[in-house]
Amino acid sequence: MSTQVVSHLGDLKEGIKQALASSPKKRKFEQSVEMVVVLRDVDVKKPENRINTVVVLPYAPPKKLAKVAVIASGDLALKAKEAGADIVIDKDELNKIANDKKALRKLAKKYDFFLASTDLMPLVGRILGKYLGPRGKMPQPVPPNAPVNVLIDRAKKSIRIRIKDQPQIACRIGTESQPVEQLVENANAVLSEILKKFSASNIGKIYFKLAMGKPVKIAREGGKK
Repeated sequence: MSTQVVSHLGDLKEGIKQALASSPKKRKFEQSVEMVVVLRDVDVKKPENRINTVVVLPYAPPKKLAKVAVIASGDLALKAKEAGADIVIDKDELNKIANDKKALRKLAKKYDFFLASTDLMPLVGRILGKYLGPRGKMPQPVPPNAPVNVLIDRAKKSIRIRIKDQPQIACRIGTESQPVEQLVENANAVLSEILKKFSASNIGKIYFKLAMGKPVKIAREGGKK
């Protein structure tokens, strides 16, 4: 558990509070609260030391952080629109952009999570696979009678944590309007997921910051920073 990494959850709370206070200037937009975990003694050149997984936040921000794309036709497409998918692409629309590399790259970059009806998965793999695969965004298959509203809601409450070419994980854990206690629980969920892969000794540094603020390093076990 993450309580092995810091002396107690109060350290997470104090770090988040300091990060919120570090940006006194009121912005015209709501800033995200970001968390950075720097790992040590981890060789990211080894595939087994890579992470690309999804964390469902205990407390999703009022304005959802994730954008969800659904690739489906017919009744499933209608249900996805009603459930608040950020974009719904049907079979014909997908075929229209099949040879438009710029549009496909933009689609893969703009949306965080993809869902696709099971019957369209082969088509999605052929057209979008090389754009989504390297980003770890291959769609979750959705059977015809699946509760797509539940899947979309879950995705919108989720964040992706990923190790690329540096031994660190950076992610958004909420927004500045959320109660600090909620942000602490979200940060704890991220740490708990990381500790499924690594030991507490692999956690080198932990920072919190607002999108436009300065990073704040939290106290480590024993009071060290």
